[in-house]
Amino acid sequence: MAEFIELKESRTDPAYGCPPHERDIETHISHGVVNLDKPSGPTSHQVDAWVRDMLHAEKVGHGGTLDPKVTGVLPLGINRATRVMQLLLEAPKEYVCLMRVHREVDEDRIREVLGEFQGKIFQIPPLKSAVKRELRVRTIYDVNILEIDGQDVLFRIACEAGTYVRKYCHDVGEALGTGAHMAELRRTRVGPFTEEGLVTLHDLKDAYQFWVEDGDEGFLRECILPMEFAVSHLPRAVILDSAVDAVCHGADLARGGIAGLDDNIKKGDTVAVMTLKGELVAVGEALMPSLDIVAADSGLVIETDKVFMKPGTYPRMWRQSM
Repeated sequence: MAEFIELKESRTDPAYGCPPHERDIETHISHGVVNLDKPSGPTSHQVDAWVRDMLHAEKVGHGGTLDPKVTGVLPLGINRATRVMQLLLEAPKEYVCLMRVHREVDEDRIREVLGEFQGKIFQIPPLKSAVKRELRVRTIYDVNILEIDGQDVLFRIACEAGTYVRKYCHDVGEALGTGAHMAELRRTRVGPFTEEGLVTLHDLKDAYQFWVEDGDEGFLRECILPMEFAVSHLPRAVILDSAVDAVCHGADLARGGIAGLDDNIKKGDTVAVMTLKGELVAVGEALMPSLDIVAADSGLVIETDKVFMKPGTYPRMWRQSM
């Protein structure tokens, strides 16, 4: 668990910006993300279109595509939050899988083989995939067998982004010498999004109607989270009000603009750059680890990559100083 290091006592001007949970409802929606429980049947893109029409949004995008028959966690970004979904593509994933072995095999042998298919594994993406079919290395962080019933094996798997669970089951079957296939799959985690707090399409539709017809926005605020939630798995650097607009214009972050940061930042990490009010300004690449940033007197410490806050949200103090 990361600890936050405060580098200087700082105050934020209430005249600029807004804490994420205090945004008006229209802004909350347009800067919001949904932890959607995808049903079996539609494609992820069909779900995007349904939610876009349901909320009368300009655009909706998802973080990590699920096959039509796969259910579970499908993070969605609305309007300005759609770009935040890109940050989830490389986030670790977790699934519960039902694998069917093609003929019965000793349970101890199943446990032995699944134990071997952890850590670094080799995979060639299946024929029906959106990436080039070449040998890749993926990391399986953990496999936990939940139940074995005859030829059915129920297990939970935590894995690196880009792991094909369908291919994983096929390869396990080959190692068993029996053959095997993925019978059912449910995604239970994408980065910070888990099964806790999942929202169904019906929930979202009802919540929107409660707001439109009755003026009750409470349920909608429960269904739609601030986009900042989507980066809560990343280490943070909190910046001074005076540095915000410069970063909004694409400037790299200097040591003098940082009010505090998490202690677990490593060189090369993707870092969420936040305001003192907790708003997401940008993400960038750490040019040095946390302790070196703390020890530095000056110089650039984070190279800005993607900017999410509109320029002009905070005053342009950087131009005045220049």
